[in-house]
Amino acid sequence: MKPFKAAFSIISLLSAAFLLNCSSGIPISTNTKYPIEVLYENQAVERPYTEIGVVEISSEDSLTREQTQDRRMMYRGNDAKTKELLTARLVMKAQKIGADAIINVQYKYYTSVKSEGYMLSGVAVRYRGE
Repeated sequence: MKPFKAAFSIISLLSAAFLLNCSSGIPISTNTKYPIEVLYENQAVERPYTEIGVVEISSEDSLTREQTQDRRMMYRGNDAKTKELLTARLVMKAQKIGADAIINVQYKYYTSVKSEGYMLSGVAVRYRGE
C-alpha cells in the first residue's frame, strides 16, 4: 500500500507544479476598454502596423501567510481585477512611446515555495494609414 501512496503523492505534486507554472492563453479581459487597442496572443491584427518595441511589466512578491496553509498554496495573488490594472499599466507604458495598440499580449504567472510573480508583455505598434 505504501508504494501506491508514494506514487500518488509524486504524481499529485508534479501535476500541481505543472498547473501552477502554466501561462494563460486566455484573454485577461474582454470587457475593459483601454485608450489604445489591446490584442491578446490569440487575436489577429486586422490593420497594417509598424512595430515600435516590446513593452513589459513584471514583479515578484513573497507569498502572504493567508495564501499558504500547511505548506500548501491556498490561492493565487492575482485575480481578474488585478490583471486589468496590470494591463492598464502596460497600456500607459505603450502610450508613452506613441503606440496605437499593443499586440500579442501575454500574461505569465508563476509561483515557488515562497514567492509568486507575473510578467505581462506585448508588442507596441503604430497603425499605418490605409
